[in-house]
Amino acid sequence: MIQVGDKIPAATLMEYVEVEGNGCSIGPNPVDTAKASAGKTIAVFALPGAFTPTCSAKHVPGFVEQHAAFQAAGVDEIWCLSVNDAFVMGAWAREQKSAEKVRMLADGSAEFARATGLTLDLTARGMGLRSNRYSMLIKDGVVTSLNVEGPGKFEVSDAATLLAQAQAGI
Repeated sequence: MIQVGDKIPAATLMEYVEVEGNGCSIGPNPVDTAKASAGKTIAVFALPGAFTPTCSAKHVPGFVEQHAAFQAAGVDEIWCLSVNDAFVMGAWAREQKSAEKVRMLADGSAEFARATGLTLDLTARGMGLRSNRYSMLIKDGVVTSLNVEGPGKFEVSDAATLLAQAQAGI
């Protein structure tokens, strides 16, 4: 499992873009994790699935609401990762009103989740291999804090916990 001090794995995530610009076309666009995190401080949170109850009611809204506070703490971007496709993540972004606040990034084949060792097998629930629920701060591609939830929990990966770590310079 990825640890504090490790570089994040090289992977290609997908982001659904609704407005053409900044070199991105409308529709799914690749996001190279190494290039996208270089020279930046990124608040990352990952979750089992888009449109799921805890994720939609608590996890994403907390980060959307705290966007300005994260910026004030020196965080350049907030990323939400889920093992869903870019079209689902795009629809969820619209529903969560996360535009310009949280980048909703699809890890459709669980490439990033597997590479971090933070997977969750929900096959018994008909959802297959998913990402575990966690949050982490990344500075220039290196993990500086990591908060991994226990099974079925939502206690340490919330926006308030990661924001406190960002404010403390962790």
